[in-house]
Order: sequence, then C-alpha cells, then structure tokens
Amino acid sequence: MVQALSMEREETVDPEEILFDSLDAIFDLKPISVGSLGSSFVYRYDGIQGSRQYTPHTITLDTPDTKAANWHLHASAIWNNLSPLRVLELGASAGLPSILISKLFPDVSTTVTDYPDEALIGTLTSNVRRNDVTFNCRVVPYGWGTDPSPLLGGDGDGFDIIIAADTLWNPELHHILIDSLTKTLKRTSSSRIHLIAGLHTGRYTIQGAITCAQTMDLEIESILEREVDGSGQRPWCVYREGEDEKGRRRWVVWIKLKWASPTLPSSAAEDSESHAKENNYEKYISGQIRSETSP
Repeated sequence: MVQALSMEREETVDPEEILFDSLDAIFDLKPISVGSLGSSFVYRYDGIQGSRQYTPHTITLDTPDTKAANWHLHASAIWNNLSPLRVLELGASAGLPSILISKLFPDVSTTVTDYPDEALIGTLTSNVRRNDVTFNCRVVPYGWGTDPSPLLGGDGDGFDIIIAADTLWNPELHHILIDSLTKTLKRTSSSRIHLIAGLHTGRYTIQGAITCAQTMDLEIESILEREVDGSGQRPWCVYREGEDEKGRRRWVVWIKLKWASPTLPSSAAEDSESHAKENNYEKYISGQIRSETSP
C-alpha cells in the first residue's frame, strides 16, 4: 500500500490548494496530480510485509517550478532491476519514480532527467540529495530530441528500462519524445519502455503517441487500463462510450513497448536474467500505478 501525503507548511495556504485538495471529497473527482508548484510533498511507501526487497520508505520532495518561458512544458507537478540494470526516466519533474526505484533497488543505476530549466533541475537535484540516493541516481538536464550522449555515458550502450509518466499530453512533442526513446533504449530483445498516462490526457492523444512509436521501430508488448486505486484493470480502447470526466480520472494507461526488430538479440541466458529483473521491476511499477494519480 502506498500513501501520498502533503506536507504541512508554515506559509499561508494558497486558496487554490484548498480547492484542489477538496475535489475528491466534494465532487468525487480523482485529482490528476499531487502538490502545487513550489510546495513540498511526502510520499510514503509501506512496502510488502516480510519482504527484504520491498521495505517501507518515506520520500520528501519539493515540487519544481520553472521560468515563465517554460510553463508550456508543464504537465503536472507529481503524478501519482538489479545490477547491471540501467534505468532512465524522462520528464521526471520531482523525480518520485526514480527516487523510489533507487531506494528499492540499490544496485540499479538510475538516470533521472527533465527539461534543462535551471529551477526545475535544481529542485530535482535537491530531491535526489534529500532522499539519500545520490550514490545510484544521477540527475541530467535533457531536452527531448537533442543529443543523448550526456545520458548514455562513455559506452553509449543505452538503457535496459525507460520510464516516462504523464509525458503524452502534447501531440506536438510525440515525435521528439519517441525519437529520444529510440536513441536511448538498449538494442536488445529484453529492453523495455514503460509509459504511464492518465486518461485526462485524452484517448486519441494517447493513441497518437502509440501510432508514432509503431512507425519508429517500436511495438506494443502490452497495454492496459488500470484503476488508480488498484481495484481493477481492463483492455485499452480508443473510444469508450459514456465515459465522462469523473470516469477518466479513475484510470491510467500503462503501455509497455519493446523493439520491433532488435539488432542485437539477447542470448537465452541474458533473456532469462533480464526477464527476472523485469518481473521484479513490474512488482514495483504495478504498485506505483495504483498511486499514480491518487492522493
């Protein structure tokens, strides 16, 4: 079970925050983000009882703001693998998924990125330091569609797993996002991309991103709609009759992509090891989806 709790602040509470926090109670609308720009936020992961791997963690984050010129890049504030596994997060904002992955899997090398805005990257770096994961989680400023060399490091081999949450909302950015995914994903049959999107993004917008990926040598391994409280799942469809705003807020889409034609097929042994790591990671990400947009 995962709990996300807003921190108490000494400053005067913004009336907008009061209204935002009341959406669920008053209007039965699931919030699509947690925390407002510049506020602090506490995320509590209760772990799995009896597990040595999935132990409880409390993560404290500041929600990053950016220069006014970069506000158009905002999607939201915070949306609710074993060595030598390398994980990349694109469009990380406050960095919650990467920070929790780094805590749960200390042997994983995690690279957390977002647009090279000074304030945004400063807050992201501070969040990584505050939560004591600098030893296996590095922050790199990165704009989609630009040279990925700073992300890849010396060997340029790419990442085993790439994650991106709430990055599909702007159709104009789909091509450069997918281009960045293909330039940073390791070319093996076991490499995977996990895209998480709330249905507030729009079903046709999400489908547009999927179509774009399929034209760039990626294929769908799986795609599901998951209820944000973890109570159910259903197949993805582009159109769902009778769906209203309240209904959309209760669901997120989990898209798992892989190479359509990997040029460096993994050996059977590599596949077995990689799939074991993938299963471990999916235990985490399944829990993360349950809290992706819920307070």
